[in-house]
Amino acid sequence: MNLRKDPDEGSDSDPEDNTASSSTKLKPWSAFEFSGFRMMWISGVSSSVTMQMRNIGFGVWLYEETGSGVMLGLLGVVQLIAQMPATLFGGAFADSMDRRKLITFTQSFSFILIALATILLLADQLRPWHIYGIVLILGLTSTLGGPARSAITANIVPTSHLMHAVTSNTATYQISSILSPLMFTAAYELIGLSAVFVLGVCTSIPATLMPLFVKLRYSLMEQDKKTNEAPMIQRLWEGFTFVRTHPILPGLYAMDIGVTVVSYYREIMPLIVDKLFRQGAWAIGPLTAANSLGGVAGSFLVLFMANFRAKGMLVLYATSIYAILLFAFGSLQFLPGNPVVLLVVGGAIISGLGMTDAIGMTTRQTTVQLTTPDNMRGRAVSFHSFCAMSANNIGTFEVGYMSSRIGAGNTMLLGGVVSVMVVIAVWRLISGLRNYRYP
Repeated sequence: MNLRKDPDEGSDSDPEDNTASSSTKLKPWSAFEFSGFRMMWISGVSSSVTMQMRNIGFGVWLYEETGSGVMLGLLGVVQLIAQMPATLFGGAFADSMDRRKLITFTQSFSFILIALATILLLADQLRPWHIYGIVLILGLTSTLGGPARSAITANIVPTSHLMHAVTSNTATYQISSILSPLMFTAAYELIGLSAVFVLGVCTSIPATLMPLFVKLRYSLMEQDKKTNEAPMIQRLWEGFTFVRTHPILPGLYAMDIGVTVVSYYREIMPLIVDKLFRQGAWAIGPLTAANSLGGVAGSFLVLFMANFRAKGMLVLYATSIYAILLFAFGSLQFLPGNPVVLLVVGGAIISGLGMTDAIGMTTRQTTVQLTTPDNMRGRAVSFHSFCAMSANNIGTFEVGYMSSRIGAGNTMLLGGVVSVMVVIAVWRLISGLRNYRYP
């Protein structure tokens, strides 16, 4: 298996490719030279803001309504139930269907269901079971479309621009993660929670429509008709076999699961803000934005390290620093004095967590794209998403539950211990990861 470079596939390329692909030194924004990427970027920004508004808005409503960290953590369990099977089938669909139409179809459910939640909220008829039901359905639909959204990147930019495209997408997600919490804080303080729900409805519209205008560099349906005709179970098994025998991917996925399960604090930020920072809901916006600000810095840092060939070790280094920062995060509980100082120090630590997480995530995603042929890319991405989403949802419940039992600070300290052990184990046991070089 060639782990150095996946050659450009297809000959029906965008005319814009001719000049952009020939550049020997690419600029950080080079992926935006392609019209298809620009369209998907707009859709991605809108989709990200929609998801952020939904996650924060639903979480705040549920916590204010119940006051329970366990009830908040159950959101992760509900999403896990939907996302585990949906992620795998989403990859098979992404390798056999028009990825643009699949994205549009699945994204449309966000518009419909968030609009329904908004109506129920305004009518004072919203109940916790409504939130859980909507989260269950959106967990299913968004997960089915996720692999297509990731895999389509290689269909709209040449391989030479792939790392820049993936990094731009990651940075875009992080930038929207900065703006969205601040938008939440402004809407929540000035108008109320209903405004947050309305924002989610509005941003879901371009997220749904823009993929329909994307021009692919070649047709996947024409490229691999055998994949389209194979039974679904066979496609899933082929994807599983590819990932299982891959010299790098199992290590990447195992490390992501091991660390995330014990440290996923973002979905229960209302509880973290209340118990660890001892602040009201207003602080969720600035702290979440700090996490995303670090993520933006980490994403762009990857571009400046494009010539650092030991990409596997880069993931290990970033995850190691992430684990160390978890100790600092947990130690905030011992910091006495002014709550403003606590917020500033905590924001700096959360920013560092966001930076190291983004470096690891961007490098992982690029490695999956580069080491996987296109007719298998959707399924490889789906297994990556399966591991990540499962870990996120289990982690949401684990951190929420443990925080209610031993405290939020002690939960982060425990997460740091386990994360260090996971990184050492992966470094020692997965030689393909530590030896991976690109370019």
